[in-house]
Amino acid sequence: MKLNTTELKSYLIIALGLAIYSFGWTAFLIPSKIIGGGVSGIGTLIFYSSGETIPVGLSYLIINCFLIVIALKILGPKFGAKTIYAIILGAFFLSVQQEFFTEPLVDDKFMCAIIGGILGGVGVGITISQGGSSGGTDIIAMIINKYRNISPGRVILYFDVFIIASSYIFFNDVPTIVYGYVFMGVASYAIDMVISGSKQSAQMFIITKDYEKVADEIGLHASRGISIIDATGWYSKENKKILMVVVRKHETPLIFKIVKHYDPDAFISMGSVMGVYGFGFDEIRA
Repeated sequence: MKLNTTELKSYLIIALGLAIYSFGWTAFLIPSKIIGGGVSGIGTLIFYSSGETIPVGLSYLIINCFLIVIALKILGPKFGAKTIYAIILGAFFLSVQQEFFTEPLVDDKFMCAIIGGILGGVGVGITISQGGSSGGTDIIAMIINKYRNISPGRVILYFDVFIIASSYIFFNDVPTIVYGYVFMGVASYAIDMVISGSKQSAQMFIITKDYEKVADEIGLHASRGISIIDATGWYSKENKKILMVVVRKHETPLIFKIVKHYDPDAFISMGSVMGVYGFGFDEIRA
């Protein structure tokens, strides 16, 4: 039951991410004729080159149907299920919202590129953090990130350069390319910020007289491993036990709550760590 609840929450968060992503495109980018990267960018090119007869959502769905095969084969059926779900939902949001937003919410084209980049990047970052993908170059980024420790935002940026540059063929307008690159840079940065934020970890050292009870509670409720270090207090000359545990940043309030329950006078030291690799955290990549 716990697994089902967790998966349901993950799917709901993916839906939120896709709604934000689609809103950035349909309310700011597409009506401003700004060509971003990915399949949505290709769909925008098709939309305007077809005389605004082929909706972006339709192109988005058709192109991603071919790309989904790659995700199923390399990234596994679990990722494939979430990717299929994300692509269908993304196509739905794009189609519905494009009908609703026929004019950009902001008149300034540069601001549309900035706001669209922020919203699009945050939406993609949320989706990727839950093991899904909005399709297109996101799939390629996730495949590379599976084997190499390269940020998805950077991979997406490289692949999207060509898509944005190709907009010159249709619009014959250099500023359009510039706005597209502004969007791409902002979106890439936003993606990395969301993903790195969701994976931030903390290393905690806990000195408490009830170290056994605290360790048992952390292992039971936080499902994290604990190491016990022998130490001697220099001032008191007493032998002490130090608990060392590494957790995600969002799990630290639970640790503080457990420690305070058993020993309000405990001493806790917490520091951020750049990366944690191994069971329960990120996979070690060569």
